[in-house]
Amino acid sequence: MDETTLRSLLERCAGGELSVDEAVRELRYLPYSDLGFARVDHHRELRLGLPEAVYGPGKTAEQVAAIVAALLDRNRGAVLVTRATKGQHEAVAAIAPEAEFHELAGLIVARPQAPAGGPPLAVVSAGTADLPVAEEAAVTGEALGLAVERLHDVGVAGLHRLLASRAVLDRAGAVIVVAGMEGALASVVGGLVAAPVVAVPTSVGYGAGAGGIAPLLTMLNSCAPGVVVVNIDNGFGAAVFAKMMLRPRPQGPAPGRPAGWSGSGPE
Repeated sequence: MDETTLRSLLERCAGGELSVDEAVRELRYLPYSDLGFARVDHHRELRLGLPEAVYGPGKTAEQVAAIVAALLDRNRGAVLVTRATKGQHEAVAAIAPEAEFHELAGLIVARPQAPAGGPPLAVVSAGTADLPVAEEAAVTGEALGLAVERLHDVGVAGLHRLLASRAVLDRAGAVIVVAGMEGALASVVGGLVAAPVVAVPTSVGYGAGAGGIAPLLTMLNSCAPGVVVVNIDNGFGAAVFAKMMLRPRPQGPAPGRPAGWSGSGPE
């Protein structure tokens, strides 16, 4: 249930095409569907503009398929399963044959959104070992309707590789930087581009990297302004943040707020 669907429902009810009882029946499922083992949040798409995603680990293939079916039935946006397995994809494909499994990214994607235009998202990864997290970010961005350009294996051990691709960085509306080891690539990119940078530390590295803690701390302490950091290995979260930054803003005051409202109290 997104804003367009809700508006259409209310207009049909106001125009007499839909009875009040029929409208109530539709709205009964607006907040969530109770599947017993999960309460699927259909209201999230209306609140945030993005539907609920499904976290694969800890769920059986049948549970994942049931949640995906509920989302496809009651929502309009892309449906994603993160950290998914082949077995989970097989169960999802039985109810949604068009759902694709991106094995490197660990993502199941059903009903990806068409590109919405606007500047692309650049996904930049330091090394080949960072590719699974980088692909999680890139595939998520594409599923959410972003044009994505990829730059792989351009870490600080050979900066000439990054500088040779400045054109990709310069045209990006936002940049996701994925790096393990010491995580310095995010600061380097942050000092080169005018676009906001979303840094993703990965758990790639030797013992002192502490499973991604070292690059996380490096990125948090970046000397480059305009760099924000998400959790370790969280390519999905980085792409969602980038999508929210890059999507067009509605014109006029927010719903329920009069023109000129500043949020600072009574005027």
